[in-house]
Amino acid sequence: MNSNNTGKFMANSSDHIININRLLKNIKSECKTDYIRSEKSGIIIVTDKVISALDLEKYVKNTNQIDVENVQAPHLPQSKSYLKIIGLPYLMENMNVLLNSEVVEKILKNNHIFNNILLTSRPRIIKVSLKLGMAIVWLDIWNSQSGSNAKGLINRYFNFESFITTICKVNMNPDVLQCKKCWKWGHNMQSCRVQ
Repeated sequence: MNSNNTGKFMANSSDHIININRLLKNIKSECKTDYIRSEKSGIIIVTDKVISALDLEKYVKNTNQIDVENVQAPHLPQSKSYLKIIGLPYLMENMNVLLNSEVVEKILKNNHIFNNILLTSRPRIIKVSLKLGMAIVWLDIWNSQSGSNAKGLINRYFNFESFITTICKVNMNPDVLQCKKCWKWGHNMQSCRVQ
């Protein structure tokens, strides 16, 4: 919703709360609207339970003085899920570059199992060890409340060049430091004591 629509809608926010709750009662929903707030991304209608986004969209579009053409479809809240990909080469021989965020994003974009997956941040790459030329890639993705986006990826395999990679679930991305001098975990190169 553009800023003009947001201002008009928020001017009568207390009336909208009453009307939305009346609408929810009429469709025999057990949900209630707690409050409405505005952010840069648009209007956020906070309810005590998850409700149908379509019902809210109909209400907002039927509100007087709102430019219907500038109302985007509502969406339910999302959460983050944390994944890691193991089995990718650290040196990309066909591109003659080291694995980096841009290369990982290109790999994901070209693979059909990552269709409709949105990253919350740039992928992070950690080399497994000094001797092995393999890497672990940490991914943070937007997920639905049911977790279906991550569930569709966990324990899946995909081919990249001559490598078979595996997608694993992790509780969170710890952002643990890894030294690029000795390849040990827990410190960076500047604080490394190895000669």
